[in-house]
Amino acid sequence: MTSAASSASSASHTRNSREEPYCARSAALAALRESDPAAKADAARALYAEILDGRAICRADLELDEPADLPGRLTRPELVEPRLLGRRSMQSPQGRAVLLHALAHIEFNAINLALDAVWRFAGMPAAFYTDWLKVAAEEAYHYSLLTARLAQYGHAYGDFPAHGGLWDMCERTRADVLARMALVPRTLEARGLDASPPIRARLQQAGDQASAAILDVILRDEIGHVLIGNRWFRHLCDAGGLDPHETYLRLAEQYHAPRLRGPFNFEARRDAGFDDAELAALASLDEQQSAPAATDEREPGR
Repeated sequence: MTSAASSASSASHTRNSREEPYCARSAALAALRESDPAAKADAARALYAEILDGRAICRADLELDEPADLPGRLTRPELVEPRLLGRRSMQSPQGRAVLLHALAHIEFNAINLALDAVWRFAGMPAAFYTDWLKVAAEEAYHYSLLTARLAQYGHAYGDFPAHGGLWDMCERTRADVLARMALVPRTLEARGLDASPPIRARLQQAGDQASAAILDVILRDEIGHVLIGNRWFRHLCDAGGLDPHETYLRLAEQYHAPRLRGPFNFEARRDAGFDDAELAALASLDEQQSAPAATDEREPGR
């Protein structure tokens, strides 16, 4: 057990011996600092359960200082530039293992992103924190599914290199909750809605029904995660008297968001809360773009 995990266990024992609920935002920061991926996933799922049963509350007024060791992670996997990651063909067991590892890395980072939203942004409604704790718990579940499947291929998380681009956007938007809602769930996670179906089809074509079934679970839950992002993005726009369409375009340019690239999963995006104007803009963009790159090089998720 890591020292952080040991501390978390001790803190949990202390909490259970008290009648007063503890602050889940402080606990989310502790979980974010946890370096062991499995312990982080367990902490995220436990934290959401304790919010639901009243053992934890979120103190919106609490201002927490940012530590220097965010996010907690082990030295493996090695982080490299995205361009240095090779093609991920699914026609061989090794290629599918590399893909499953990439997906597990996405979900590990997604736990971090959700936990960061909980502790970092004070002054939000209670439902905001509950929503993002729910997201963290579901991302942790996805991570556990993928690592269990990866183990069946004889590998573990950390065996292959990965990239750190997902956390980069988290750092860019650290001081702006509106930008965070615009560019993490509505941009990075929404890209996963588009990429997941073709990758699932290729897994199924390769005869890997078990991995394809995991993609079904992830897509179902990610629709809900993007919907949560849309809800809070529009809440913040309404509170500030901002037009959501103009605001999104401004923030995407300001924070250098990834360029949107089709084909788009319009049904999933509609279910995730994108409105008719946004879907029409994506349809127009889809028509303008050339044929997309091979789907086995794209990653579902952020």
